[in-house]
Amino acid sequence: MEIFMILIVVFIATIGILSSFSLLMKNQPEQGRKISVRNFIVLILVYLTVMTGFASVYLTLELHGFPVLKEGGHRVYGSFIHLIEDVMYFSAVTLLTVGYGDITPQGIGRWIAMIQSLIGYLLPAAFVVSTVIFVDERSK
Repeated sequence: MEIFMILIVVFIATIGILSSFSLLMKNQPEQGRKISVRNFIVLILVYLTVMTGFASVYLTLELHGFPVLKEGGHRVYGSFIHLIEDVMYFSAVTLLTVGYGDITPQGIGRWIAMIQSLIGYLLPAAFVVSTVIFVDERSK
């Protein structure tokens, strides 16, 4: 039953993240502008969706007894709210490629963090590419 719950959370997070990427790629700047406030809002929403999606995966794994994060050499612990703060913080630091090192992944968390950091590197490129493609198509 625990594995089923984890798979459901991973599936929902994946759908949310892929939907965000689709929104980012389909988003077009406002008429007459190369960059718009709407584009930046979409980019922020995509980052928030990806960050929350990965945080929910980390949280679900931690709650079901799979240690994926450690802080100060020990498994993250504390109240539910503290755990949410830790996974959101770790997810943001990983996605934004800051990597302070105060909370580190372990076990399967390392693989998840690698995927998340790769997405963090690719998001700005996807944003620029989608804008350039739209501007190029509009100029034809």
